[in-house]
Amino acid sequence: MCDSIINKFQDSVSEVLIRHKSILDIISKYQESCSKVNRSIIKSATSCGCIHVDGKKQTIPETISYKELHDFMNNHVSGDLCDICKDKIEKEMGNHLFYLVALCNTLDLDLHEIFKKQCKSIDTLGKYSLY
Repeated sequence: MCDSIINKFQDSVSEVLIRHKSILDIISKYQESCSKVNRSIIKSATSCGCIHVDGKKQTIPETISYKELHDFMNNHVSGDLCDICKDKIEKEMGNHLFYLVALCNTLDLDLHEIFKKQCKSIDTLGKYSLY
């Protein structure tokens, strides 16, 4: 493993994960953490109101090029996260990353290598990766 923050994080998770070491526990905690990320984002809109979500169908003009499409598409979010909501979402995302790394460790996968392969795939396929 190279000396990166990803590798350091993966090593740290390996050292501290004791209670939920079973892959079944890790998978259920990973799914729960995803729900908590989603919930904290939703609460930013519904309870705090610092962001507003206006989800609606996006109509794409026939004359638009693929390069223009990137700037044309809307993420449906307006406003900015307040400090409290930002901190909560970052905390929940951090927990989610913890369980993702725990899965990697249990399956003997190197997250740094996964990132490298994914970057290479995106660089190689470009717009044809269509994420």
